[in-house]
Amino acid sequence: MTEVYIEKGTKRVFACALDWPGWCRTAKTEEAALEALAATATRYAVFARQAKVPFNPATAATFKVVERLPGTMTTDFGAPDAQAKADRTRLAGKEAEQIASLLEAGWVVFDRVVKKAPASLRKGPRGGGRDRDEIVEHVAGAEDAFARKIGIRVKDTASRRAAILELLRGGTGPLANAEKGWPRRYAARRIAWHVIDHTWEIEDRSE
Repeated sequence: MTEVYIEKGTKRVFACALDWPGWCRTAKTEEAALEALAATATRYAVFARQAKVPFNPATAATFKVVERLPGTMTTDFGAPDAQAKADRTRLAGKEAEQIASLLEAGWVVFDRVVKKAPASLRKGPRGGGRDRDEIVEHVAGAEDAFARKIGIRVKDTASRRAAILELLRGGTGPLANAEKGWPRRYAARRIAWHVIDHTWEIEDRSE
């Protein structure tokens, strides 16, 4: 059974797996968000496989809601923003390695999907949406902002990602546990969600 928390805004609800960074889905209701999360278990398994972390989609899609949190304007905009109580707990050892490996897998799969995708992606029903290279630029820019939340200020994408992984695995850093910074568990989940969400977007919109 997978432990999840619910983040409820006024327009959107997120269901996020606590121990599986990036496995978060949104909908208009809690029930629909949990259904959306379950529906992507097989897709998330690709990242777990890349990280060499055992993950059974059939059993993982059985959920236990352990916390319900109020959302924010960011939630309604379309991004998970709330920090669960578990995010403030110590992260070390094999657990830290697993979480870092899952985030790293997100980047590896994203880069692989980008290489296979056409430069021009299929537009949405209203003709909107970024093309491939614009998404890559957006993901890198967002990661730069996310990294600053844990005290990392590195412009080069590869170096920045390496620094993030080192912080997650080692548990040290200027803002890793600071009151105004992001806890490492939350940082891993938020960064992984963003890259995985855009990985699936590129896959879905590739011609």
